[in-house]
Amino acid sequence: MAELAETRTADGTRIVYRLLGRPQSERRIALVHSLAMDHTFWLPVAERLAADASVLVYDCRGHGQSGKPPGPYTTPLFAADLANLMDTIGWPSATVAGASMGGCVSLAFGAHFAKSTQALGLIDTTAWYGPDAPKAWEQRAQKAKAEGLKGLIDFQVTRWFGDAFREQHKDVVQHCIDVFLANDLSAYAETCRMLGTNDLRAALPGISCPTTVIVGDEDYAAPPAMAEALHAGIRNSRYVLIEKARHLTPLEVPDRITDELKRLIASATA
Repeated sequence: MAELAETRTADGTRIVYRLLGRPQSERRIALVHSLAMDHTFWLPVAERLAADASVLVYDCRGHGQSGKPPGPYTTPLFAADLANLMDTIGWPSATVAGASMGGCVSLAFGAHFAKSTQALGLIDTTAWYGPDAPKAWEQRAQKAKAEGLKGLIDFQVTRWFGDAFREQHKDVVQHCIDVFLANDLSAYAETCRMLGTNDLRAALPGISCPTTVIVGDEDYAAPPAMAEALHAGIRNSRYVLIEKARHLTPLEVPDRITDELKRLIASATA
């Protein structure tokens, strides 16, 4: 596997990343992980895509081995971090796909860096978590600070994965737990606040690149109704509902997500 590398953002924050696959390929895709995960979240899909594409995975600010500066955090800030990273590796444009938080960042990237966006993959995500989101996400941040991240594990695991998957893939579940528990509490809280205040609904009509919206039919963290709103708001987008899948579909059904992203990359580079 390719070595980890690092760069610095405009404000000096360290961003750790890994490039997989064919470095000179015109088929380029950047993958953005979900809340409290890191770049390893995407490795099952990235390794499948790497056979005929150049694949970028990285730790968002506040996550993994990247820097954890004080907030506030915003999805446009996270999108700017990705734009800086793409400049570092010499990518003028790419397909950008993300899951959950990563989908919010990908959508922000498509809105603010349209010329660098070949296509968008919006997975298990939303443009807006609703009117109660600031309060709900702040409560989650405060619970983590009061009880530690261990206090959120049961809540998280049942949202992440369906019952059968948790029983049959305990190694995947445990890896996610380990990554989750390693998070910096302050950075986690700032990212929760970012998601609580995120509202990209106004950006949807301006998205013109090929876009695929994907969601599991059992997802109750970012349920199908939120994905349907994305699909309705982005003209000519494609909507994919995956049966018997919950919130982290890139880990639950990596083959299916890989196939959808391959199709998306092909549409971007046709």
